[in-house]
Amino acid sequence: MTYNILADTDSYKLSHFLQYPPGIRRLSAYISARKGETIFFGLQGLLADCLQRVTQDDVDEMRTLEAHGLPLNIEGFQRIVDVHGGSLPVRVEALPEGMLVPEGVPMVQVVNTDPQMAWLTTYLETAILRVWYPSTVATRAFQIRKLIRRYMERTSDEAAGAELFKLHDFGSRGVSTPATAALGGCAHLAVFRGTDTVQALIYARRRYHEAMAGFSIPAAEHSTITSWGEQNEAEAFRNMVRQFGKPGAIFAVVSDSYDLENAVRNIWGEALRDEVIASGATLVVRPDSGDPTVIPVETVKALAETFGFSVNSKGYRVLHPSVRVIQGDGINEGSISQILANLEAAGFSADNIAFGMGGQLLQYMSRDTYSFAMKANAIQEADGIWRDTFKSPATDPRKRSLAGRQAVILEDGRLTSVKLADLGSRLNLLQPVWESGEALRSETLGQIRERVEAALTGRALR
Repeated sequence: MTYNILADTDSYKLSHFLQYPPGIRRLSAYISARKGETIFFGLQGLLADCLQRVTQDDVDEMRTLEAHGLPLNIEGFQRIVDVHGGSLPVRVEALPEGMLVPEGVPMVQVVNTDPQMAWLTTYLETAILRVWYPSTVATRAFQIRKLIRRYMERTSDEAAGAELFKLHDFGSRGVSTPATAALGGCAHLAVFRGTDTVQALIYARRRYHEAMAGFSIPAAEHSTITSWGEQNEAEAFRNMVRQFGKPGAIFAVVSDSYDLENAVRNIWGEALRDEVIASGATLVVRPDSGDPTVIPVETVKALAETFGFSVNSKGYRVLHPSVRVIQGDGINEGSISQILANLEAAGFSADNIAFGMGGQLLQYMSRDTYSFAMKANAIQEADGIWRDTFKSPATDPRKRSLAGRQAVILEDGRLTSVKLADLGSRLNLLQPVWESGEALRSETLGQIRERVEAALTGRALR
């Protein structure tokens, strides 16, 4: 289906060009999350994907919607083509991506640049507000990384940052479209480095100038194990060792096809133990069924009995370097926390385990998770004067919106919003990133990751 930005709106917005005050020249609107701190991510890619040049075919296609039941602003659509050469006459301002943004603080501010097209600002809300999705994925990954980091600090001798490969993206098959996998997977890679979402790697290269944004390892699935037959499970495992067991390599083998305990204790722990160790590689055993908060911990214990372990400086046991565990079934914030707590209680370091997260990482969320919204905050009338506009519902004061064009400043290490008119000499972090079809700022995933790291440690970084 060919993308048409004019059609990427909500039906009721088709009538809004008739609803604004006569003579209005410009309309300003902002996007913020009204609940919780969020990592801002994904606008650069979204603007490149969505704010595409409008063609005559796009305008003609909109004419086919006349029977839909709403008035169509064909004259306004045609003006985009005839006067602006197809470029949408809007300016988009935004914070630097990767910043941790407090609730209510604007991340994005949009205004039309053609005084005859004030309706266009909020017409584009549907497309631009989808920044909620990559921001929510990045925020979820950020919160999980903080959780894992806390357990690493208590139980591991590894340096800060070792948790970068502790949450692996298994989510591609659990989302609705390849575009969602690409954008959400890239958001995960703003925080972690492990992924099986190939679409995200291409997206990161095309939209965020990162030649290789994430990494993975050879891994078995049930079909590659069960195709050998139950009686040959040990041979299926041995094939994995011989194919991928090279010095310094890492490979994963799902081990619950028939009997996980037998696989861990008898096949890995006895029949193939010496071959695994001699390979110089690290075998990652993947239990994939049963109680996700119990089974992986029991697997770590069984591997400790058969492969041995050392005790680190903090008094926690670390499996022999030849074996580790990854849990990829039933993973979310709650189960990760419980697994790590159970490991710690059993005297094992968080070093021993990693996690694979699927639909919970890339799909199990909505715009309401952090209550993202776009709200008008000012209009410019025919006399050129800006007038504040806002909502303030008596039935829900939490939904009161900001009044007036906004600026965002860094104050005592924390982002806060002020009226643009009150900014003075302070630096406004809401900077133009897009205007009339042209990107004004194009950052790398590396730059964004630096801000994420700063947010993890509480440092202020612009």
